[in-house]
Amino acid sequence: MKKLEIVLASGSPRRQEMLTQLGVPFRVQVSQVDENVEEELTPDLLVEQLANRKAVAVANQCENALVIGADTIVVLDGKVLGKPKDEQEAMDMLQQLQGKKHQVFTGISVIHINEGFMQNQQVAHRMTEVTMRPLSQDKIRRYVETGDPLDKAGAYGIQGKGAVLIEKISGCYFNVVGMSLSLLDEMLEQIGFSITGESARSSGV
Repeated sequence: MKKLEIVLASGSPRRQEMLTQLGVPFRVQVSQVDENVEEELTPDLLVEQLANRKAVAVANQCENALVIGADTIVVLDGKVLGKPKDEQEAMDMLQQLQGKKHQVFTGISVIHINEGFMQNQQVAHRMTEVTMRPLSQDKIRRYVETGDPLDKAGAYGIQGKGAVLIEKISGCYFNVVGMSLSLLDEMLEQIGFSITGESARSSGV
């Protein structure tokens, strides 16, 4: 049996760091997909569709692999907040979020490719509720000037300097970082791979 590689279909440094910390060998192949979706999609379906679109695009270029795609959005009062285009938009997003509860949705798609053919596919999502503390305009401005918010959905990162902005969370912390590791492990186990146990190769995948 040919070696089964793990491919992360994401350029997110946070997701790469999480897999690295788990000791999972993988390579990165960023999918260049269109992220435009139907406006009427609910947040859970939106992140699942985008995560799956990324995973499928990369899986189509693989021979023997477990391909992982993921997508994260922030939702405030039913409104989706993506990555800010610039510092002003980051300021505006944080002004909306400060002092309020919001939801973070992350979708994950895992595709098993064997000899160039799809053998199995798992798509799921997780939601975490986050409460941001009240923030002054000066606090928001100083955080935005660090550059930390500019590549993150909702204009903040809970694992970096943005951690000081968060009052509390309800749900999976790693989901807010960019990928629920417990959900990922559940999905991988459905196709015979366990992060904490046997490798995909030895478990017969």
